[in-house]
Amino acid sequence: MSSTTRDRILDALQQILIERGPSAATLEAVATAAAVSKGGLLYHFPSKAEMMTALIRRLAERAEAEFRQALEGDEGVTRVFLRVSLPQTSQEAALYWSIIAALRGNEDISAEAREIVHGIFARWSHLLHEEIGDPVLAETVRLVGDGLYLSALADLPQPDPAVLRALTDRLTEQAAVPASSREAVPAEEPRQG
Repeated sequence: MSSTTRDRILDALQQILIERGPSAATLEAVATAAAVSKGGLLYHFPSKAEMMTALIRRLAERAEAEFRQALEGDEGVTRVFLRVSLPQTSQEAALYWSIIAALRGNEDISAEAREIVHGIFARWSHLLHEEIGDPVLAETVRLVGDGLYLSALADLPQPDPAVLRALTDRLTEQAAVPASSREAVPAEEPRQG
């Protein structure tokens, strides 16, 4: 657990979101779980929306580390994106599911928090398009990753690990082919009708 009171509060919020979901993350419940008074919590976070925004900022820092790894590491953007599209633990999946539920619920989420989440997804899209060069293939990779992510969060059936590895390998190999060497995808003719 983090050492500062502010971090303890965010840790408590995160644990409540994981265990009980966004509706259980009241100021009182978070204060109790963080072992601070409600006044102490309000000193750091005057509202639930500000507390949720701070947690989303903290998760965005993790995303920034993933962006750096994708850009600076040996794996490349496509492989890192597909790898991090699957939550590593059930707790991570529950946390992100709760955040998506809170975003969908339109309560206690600031415009800043929404922009941060949107920015993370937009940044991955930009990095994929930049690395791949082919907009159709870049969107295919993005949609596969987003589908893996949402399927995992919703606890839907997951692909066989061997198939997932083969899928990741195939998309990574295709992404590595220079755009000028790929077959052009003809534009679809408008239907007459």
